[in-house]
Amino acid sequence: MSERQVRSGRLLPRFLSVTPHSSLIAVSPMLLALTRPLAPSIVHCELTHLDRRPIDFALAVEQHERYEAALPALGCRVERLPATPDLPDSVFVEDAAVVVDECAVITRPGALSRRPETASVAAALRPYRRLHDIREPGTLDGGDVLRLGRHVYVGLSSRTNAAGADQLEAALAPYGYTVERVVTRDCLHLKTAATPLGDDRLLLNPCWVDGTVFGGASWIEVDPGEPGAANVLCVGDTVLCPAAASRTRARLEAHGFTVVTVDVSELAKAEAGLTCCSLVFRV
Repeated sequence: MSERQVRSGRLLPRFLSVTPHSSLIAVSPMLLALTRPLAPSIVHCELTHLDRRPIDFALAVEQHERYEAALPALGCRVERLPATPDLPDSVFVEDAAVVVDECAVITRPGALSRRPETASVAAALRPYRRLHDIREPGTLDGGDVLRLGRHVYVGLSSRTNAAGADQLEAALAPYGYTVERVVTRDCLHLKTAATPLGDDRLLLNPCWVDGTVFGGASWIEVDPGEPGAANVLCVGDTVLCPAAASRTRARLEAHGFTVVTVDVSELAKAEAGLTCCSLVFRV
């Protein structure tokens, strides 16, 4: 698949599985989604809560291309970062930066093997944002950062520490953002447990995070039989959802969301979610 095909969305009819009443009308022409090709070394990815299972690299590449082809349905123009074949987790670009309208914070990932990923992400963001950096002893993964409007929530996890949260708060406070720390249970990142559905609602797994920590935001619970379904990518009223989460998809549809599904079963073996494979921001 060529970069031109990804950007134009020409593969949408072949690759997308869309629920019957959904629409592929772009909700915003001003969104950029940074992605990165899978590295063959993904078979040696970092794992925290999952046992290692063989990853079918060819199938994982196909699933990732389908994911990229789905992003235009959310109104995103896709821009691929350079391939980094020796960095196993580099396809998960969300972890390398936190981007808000006013600036971008380049993270310092909690896994030592992932720290070389950030330089190329910083280079891609520099034309669009003023950059700040998380520095030692702070660690921060972008997957632990969830934003609802001007309120930012940081999950303290095995990848993100209090020093990292403090530095993020110092970077964002001048722009009017509040930062709160959140405790999660039995999951890799905060956005494994919950993801935004707009500025005042979430999809979450109540076994992994307490919804009341998000202030006055309302939430939709995942189906209990689909614990990993809380990580979705939402823009406007359109939600990109894992194909395996059919019952959670039905819950989203019942609340009025248009749902686009994509199969990420091979990527999930690397503890991947739908938000972590792209870095979406307004340009």
